Amino acid sequence: MSRALRPRKSQPSYASLAGIGNDNNEAGPSTISLDDNSSGSDFTPETETKSRKSRGVDEKEEGDEGDGLSDEDDEPLEKLQILSPKPSEPKLKGRVRKGKGPVSVVKSTVSKPTTLSGSFRRQMYVLPTPSVHHRHRAVPLYSVPGRVERLVSRPSLFSNPEVVLTNNFTMNATIIDRLNKAWGYNVGPGPIWELIEDRAWFKEAQGLMENERNRRPKVHENVFVPKGWSFLNVKEASMYLPTDDVTTEEGNFRPPPEIPCSFGPFGSQTTRPTEMFTAFKMADFIPNSSAHVFNAGAPAWGIDWCPLHPDTREENGHTYYLAVGPLPSPSHSPEIGIRVHRPSRACIQIWSLSSDVDPASTSRGRKGKANTASEPDTGTMRCELVICIDSGPAYELKWCPLPSPSVQTIIEEHHTPRKLGLLSGTFEDGSFVIFAIPDPKDIAPPEHDRTEPLYIRLPEPVLRIEMEETCCWSIDWANSEVVAIGMTNGSIGVYDVGSALKQVDDNSSLPITDLLPTHYLNIHQAAIRALAWIRAPTNDRLGEPRFDEDPIVLGSGGSDGVVCLTNIRSGHGSVMNRTRDVINSMSYSPYGGGPVTVDHDDVVKAYSASPKMLGRGHMLVEPSGPVWSISSSDFHPQLAVGAADGTCTTTNLLRSTRRGGSVPFFAHKIYQLDYNRITKEYRMLEQFLPQETQDRGAANNPNNVKLKNAANSEQGTGVWPREVGVQRVVWNNGNGLAAAGMLASATGSGLCRVDVLSGRWLKEKGVKMPYGGIENIRLEGDSVGDDMDVDYDE
Repeated sequence: MSRALRPRKSQPSYASLAGIGNDNNEAGPSTISLDDNSSGSDFTPETETKSRKSRGVDEKEEGDEGDGLSDEDDEPLEKLQILSPKPSEPKLKGRVRKGKGPVSVVKSTVSKPTTLSGSFRRQMYVLPTPSVHHRHRAVPLYSVPGRVERLVSRPSLFSNPEVVLTNNFTMNATIIDRLNKAWGYNVGPGPIWELIEDRAWFKEAQGLMENERNRRPKVHENVFVPKGWSFLNVKEASMYLPTDDVTTEEGNFRPPPEIPCSFGPFGSQTTRPTEMFTAFKMADFIPNSSAHVFNAGAPAWGIDWCPLHPDTREENGHTYYLAVGPLPSPSHSPEIGIRVHRPSRACIQIWSLSSDVDPASTSRGRKGKANTASEPDTGTMRCELVICIDSGPAYELKWCPLPSPSVQTIIEEHHTPRKLGLLSGTFEDGSFVIFAIPDPKDIAPPEHDRTEPLYIRLPEPVLRIEMEETCCWSIDWANSEVVAIGMTNGSIGVYDVGSALKQVDDNSSLPITDLLPTHYLNIHQAAIRALAWIRAPTNDRLGEPRFDEDPIVLGSGGSDGVVCLTNIRSGHGSVMNRTRDVINSMSYSPYGGGPVTVDHDDVVKAYSASPKMLGRGHMLVEPSGPVWSISSSDFHPQLAVGAADGTCTTTNLLRSTRRGGSVPFFAHKIYQLDYNRITKEYRMLEQFLPQETQDRGAANNPNNVKLKNAANSEQGTGVWPREVGVQRVVWNNGNGLAAAGMLASATGSGLCRVDVLSGRWLKEKGVKMPYGGIENIRLEGDSVGDDMDVDYDE
């Protein structure tokens, strides 16, 4: 006999008890609006819907114009969005109460199909927003007093540029808006020379920051090249140089072989073997090219430009120096957190880019020619100096960001060579080291052949930092005195190296090894590979910037896939983003107002550090492979990206934020290195057409058949030879406005390259510049245009 179940009793309805009607019994979250005139959200302005309807503005159009971000760019943690749909939208899911007034609906954010690598719904936090339709443009983090220099004519690399004082970018809101919009019309791979401006800030600036001499003064002039350095011959230096993976019959490693690589236009390339320490011009293969290619002998992880004072540049004939740190061999693979014991032989190479014209014969012309203006001076690259060290290969190299030459009187008194600058780096022995690099021109013997490098050995550095429990992995200078070091155990150490370097008073002083960190913060759960100071001054109690203090905010990323912003005064980091990928690089852009780093699926994304837009950002470029390196400039908003697929790409940080505008979102592929595993030969391709960056908001629209077909037609692979990866890219940030377009890059093959890039306006015919000229953009003249030219309307 079956058991009888008790009858089900009806439960009281809370809605009926509250006196609120219920039109249906569908399951789901409550969407009841307690006020007919309220949207149900505490964060929605009450008059928003009425004012928008009264103006007759369509919501979709206004969103596209006002919000420069796609739906996938920035999104709160909540997976439910409270929307106020138009009455014409049919079939909205959820329980809707009948009646007048705005309807509050809970809409589920179901992922839409995407034609790209994936949808970007991943923000892990809630961000403050002054308006739901805020137009995302770069926001300056602080206001700069005084004026600044700008170029009057197109600069030359090997002569003093013609400059004039103008209003800086934070003079007023109008100039900020006009400069941001004007930069958005740059569709070239490099910067537009009319708009170049030094936006860097260092607390060492003296007086008015109007010219480069005051803004970037000389520092650490008391530090000498230590005694004990010596010259080496080729045989003695061979133990420190890169080698091949193959050994000889005696058991020694062979010198690195020539690198066979094809250069020139696609379809008519010429193969040229390149030996170690040799360089050539790309103009030999492509007319009017200003690029240079050189062979460092092995993959290089460290590369950086040496900053020079304007007086020093003029004395040296406007020669630019580049430090390159190659690995010992092509197959060398460092292990994170595993240190090698000293001595571990390695080298640092100092390359130069100097003028083809002899300074003494400049007035006469090149070798008897009456005029050299018709032939552009692209310069010549050569390896000037090879520094043999015992700290192992460099993981990262960075010069002190301000010029640090030697005082001439002290040089004569102590009989020591002039110092080119202070070069810091992290090395395989787990240490952070600062070397005083001698000037190659000052130590070269009179009989030296300039086609061959000088070999010297530096036994000891000026300063060495080592941690017993971990290894130093990444570095970034806040200014000439404060440096942050990322450790392999996830900690960040902040050191005041300036106070230690000021105590050096003799070139026979022992290296400084007892410096303790001012801050030691445990931020990440894995090794920290990327560090970037947010170079913005702190504020006093009245809100005024303190230009005499060090920056306190630091961005970091590591192997745990976490991007953090850390205020070193608070002692803990704030998670800005989480990804599934290793964060290999991060760079702070003063033009973007925040850090630029890697996001999901190898996407490069720029974030804002402004309090109003903290953490918000937008996608810039999506390489086909994992990102190795990112570099931003202090002089322009062009961003350089090096990826594992062999591409070196640039894009514009300040491109127009209006979707569907007249300015395309271009990504410029400067070159791409390819490798044939069968023939063991390389080829370097360039002169690519610009690629338009797809808008993820439009790409996620399933009805956009055109964009879907375009994305599906892209062909590529997910595996690339390690030899083709562009492992380092770096802009020239320390040699003035004329050198702002110089970009250096290093690949896994050992081939390195220097490009001199320039931009162009969207419309080259007719009116070339928005607002009628640079004078109107910066509000220099008495009569300035109020609007942009009609040809540049968005």
